[in-house]
Amino acid sequence: MPRLLLLLPAAGYANQDFIEAAARLGVDLVTCADYCHRLAPGWGLPPLMSVPFDQPEAALPQVLRALTQPVDAVLAADDHGAALAAQLRATLKLPGNPPAAVARLTDKLHFRQVQQTAGLLHPAFVAIQNDDAHTAAALGFPLVVKARRLNASRGVIRTDNATQLSRAIGQVQRIQTRAQRDAPTLGLLVERFIPGVEVALDGVLTHGELSVLAVFDKPDPLDGPYFEETLYITPSRLPDATQAELAAAVQRACDAAGVTEGVIHAEARINEAGVWLLEIAPRGIGGLCGRMLTATLGMGSAEIVLRHAAGLPLPSRTNADAAGVMMIPIPVRGILRGVDGVSAALEVPHISGIEITAQPGQVMAPPPEGAAYLGFIFSRAATPAAAEDALRAAHALLDIRIQPLLEP
Repeated sequence: MPRLLLLLPAAGYANQDFIEAAARLGVDLVTCADYCHRLAPGWGLPPLMSVPFDQPEAALPQVLRALTQPVDAVLAADDHGAALAAQLRATLKLPGNPPAAVARLTDKLHFRQVQQTAGLLHPAFVAIQNDDAHTAAALGFPLVVKARRLNASRGVIRTDNATQLSRAIGQVQRIQTRAQRDAPTLGLLVERFIPGVEVALDGVLTHGELSVLAVFDKPDPLDGPYFEETLYITPSRLPDATQAELAAAVQRACDAAGVTEGVIHAEARINEAGVWLLEIAPRGIGGLCGRMLTATLGMGSAEIVLRHAAGLPLPSRTNADAAGVMMIPIPVRGILRGVDGVSAALEVPHISGIEITAQPGQVMAPPPEGAAYLGFIFSRAATPAAAEDALRAAHALLDIRIQPLLEP
């Protein structure tokens, strides 16, 4: 029986999906929790240990001391544990992406530098420290200010003039400082805004070769000033040639970064100039969105991650169904009082499930400040258009009750 060490965030959306998939596959799962003084893991599976994922140098010896039996692989369920997992693999001499390669993907500035060196299509960019708006403005507007190592559109703001740029730099610095201990030394990334349609790709690398699991359309425009993701629909309605170009760009970027193993999630913009990769993460699609792959591949993202690590067969496309997910938009910053209309939304044809993951009393905020999802709506239909229409119809039936708070 394969024995895997899995680094799980204390309150990750897909934690239970990983645990249930391991049980189905007969994988012996050893879990390690991200230490957080405010949260205790609630997985129904006691962690071997609890360590600070964002301090790999401190966490590494703690994990090594607690491991009393060998493991066959070390995995991180999401971005937070990726650096620590890579360092553990290197120390234990286990297969997987090395720390330097993971760092090239998880830092937005490093990824742009990889693209630049490899001759891949990329926007003009600059790294800035403090309030260096003048240097950034020289790139030409519109610009996007980005925190370097945050995800889910947190700390990402489009600006169209110098006044907006200065304000956005200050705001993103505050967001990054609240989220990361080493924020004062990181600085920010500022780059030219890339127009075009936005898509995503999930794939799995085996010995450096990319196999595409799904290409997702994002039919709602993502033009800013903030970039809250809502809909993912698969299979993509892009022409086959464009999808092939996207996959080729992802393969080239992974080669250049030195990433050769495991599931990856890529985001891209496509316009008349070609495929512009926004970022690639060494993980599957975030939140609970990985469940939608069950409709097209017969298993969700968590199971695919574990199968690859354990050397078990990977999925092939099982049917021609389309699937979709909506990350339910957060209409306003405030305290969640409840979500009504779920039963009615579940009756919409082609809706396969609704998960409200936020709890009443929880403070919610949309990007660029927010770090939590309100919930997820899932659909399955014969065509991508039908899957998309079902999600929009179900969302229209939800009554999201949020008590607004003053802006921070």
